[in-house]
Amino acid sequence: MSTYLLIDTSTSRTSVAIVGDGKTLFASHHDGALSHGEALPELVAQGLKLESRIDRVIVGMGPGPFTGLRAGISFAQSFALGRGIPWQGVCSLDAIANQISESDFIVAIDARRKEVFFARYTNGLRIGEPKVCQPSQLTAFDIPIYGEVSNQYPDPTAFIAIAESGATYFQPIYVRRPDAYPAPVGVKFRPMNQLDLVPIFSIEKSAYGKAAWTMAQLKEESAGKDRMYVVGEFEGELIAYAGVVNLAGTADVLTLTVADPHRRKGIGRELLRRLIDWSRTQKCEAIMLEVRVGNEEAIPLYESFGFIEISQRKDYYGPGKTAIIMRKELV
Repeated sequence: MSTYLLIDTSTSRTSVAIVGDGKTLFASHHDGALSHGEALPELVAQGLKLESRIDRVIVGMGPGPFTGLRAGISFAQSFALGRGIPWQGVCSLDAIANQISESDFIVAIDARRKEVFFARYTNGLRIGEPKVCQPSQLTAFDIPIYGEVSNQYPDPTAFIAIAESGATYFQPIYVRRPDAYPAPVGVKFRPMNQLDLVPIFSIEKSAYGKAAWTMAQLKEESAGKDRMYVVGEFEGELIAYAGVVNLAGTADVLTLTVADPHRRKGIGRELLRRLIDWSRTQKCEAIMLEVRVGNEEAIPLYESFGFIEISQRKDYYGPGKTAIIMRKELV
């Protein structure tokens, strides 16, 4: 049987184990969110004194804060390259879930910046890819929460079974959006004015058909109090618009629409960022939005900003068209 070197640095804990012939030959860890780079080589050296023959390296690929995660993955890859042996990556959250017997639960670890990385598990299986949100948002699920928040960390000895199941990764699991994105090339953003209603109405009809707002609705919505509308222009042509309203301390996204020829160019992301920034200036506690079930273009964008599903509304967009209600905490 193979002998494995198992490494995880996805949390504040640096963990190392060596398993051979189905037995744990070495297992140790060091706690410290800023000491992965120093602790990891020392722990591996201690393990190699007990067993120097390593056939495969398995490393936790996150999610996790960038610096600590990079230390573990870089070390694992370099060690495997130097030994001329294969390496595999697994989801670190899965190694925490392996220790839990509940049928429905969440695993969460500290993501810094007052956020957590998390995944939901049902009957031992992870539901989808890991995500990021604020800790308070997890209470909406109303199920047990385990992980670093309850002093539970990835168990590297579980990596072998996870890797053998085929649930492997060869790229780090970075689920937090970057601090900055390149601005959409050539697009100018500015506050909306009444002269914009005609081109907005044209885009609205093209994008939503029979479900589009009427001109009267557009005038009424854009003229209301405690709200902000912004538009995007490209070469002098209005190509996108978005609006948000402050409803007693909770912001609600009224619309976010990009003309079809200009989608998938970062314009929607920039509009959403501006809506969130405005909501923060209004001291809103949270921002909410609705999105149609099956909108695989918009949902990942919202999730990347930390929105999570809190409920659904059947027939919201018409018969058989369900809306997902999503929320992001701002405080």
